[in-house]
Amino acid sequence: MSLSTMLASMGEGMLRTCLIFFLTLLFSLPLGMVIMFMRRSRILLIRGIAHILIAVLRGTPLMLQLLMWYFGPFYLFGWSIRGYRFTAIILGFSINYAAYFAEIYRGGFESISKGQYEAAEILGYSRVQTFFKIILPQVIKTILPSVTNEIITLVKDTSLAFTLAYNEMFSLAKQIAASQTSFMPFIIAGVFYFVANYAVAFGMERVEKALDYYH
Repeated sequence: MSLSTMLASMGEGMLRTCLIFFLTLLFSLPLGMVIMFMRRSRILLIRGIAHILIAVLRGTPLMLQLLMWYFGPFYLFGWSIRGYRFTAIILGFSINYAAYFAEIYRGGFESISKGQYEAAEILGYSRVQTFFKIILPQVIKTILPSVTNEIITLVKDTSLAFTLAYNEMFSLAKQIAASQTSFMPFIIAGVFYFVANYAVAFGMERVEKALDYYH
């Protein structure tokens, strides 16, 4: 099999990998903010639920969570899981990464001194104005390096979708390598992940420089 044929065969897998990546970010970034606010809630029960949720999601393998999301509805409730595979993958990835983003957000918000909230109140800012105009821009600047690391990890973790027999790029690379007894599909996959991670790192570096208040 020629290189162009391999690329064509793996093209659909690459698109599926990108879809998992973008949908996971779309859902996990805002969900992480929700979990973070739960974690910082003054209500003990809500704070406790968020704490346990984060501990479980960060303390168990993502592969195990994917299996639980996929097979759980059938074994627990007897629901049909036909056509549910992709949904389970997005749920598993999004909720897992939301837990990590929640802790990153929490660290960012807790790095802001209480004096800034008090100063904003003295200047007549409402809580919403204080959050969006003063606090959030500083938090974003603080957490960007950590968020970048998680996004880079996500690019590589998309390969775990093979756990549910989903034909993303890594799964197709293994299938082609086995059928053609060739190492080339793995090289192609490696190049894809490298280029994707480089693009993410480059893009986030541009964002960091744009938020650099000292230049």
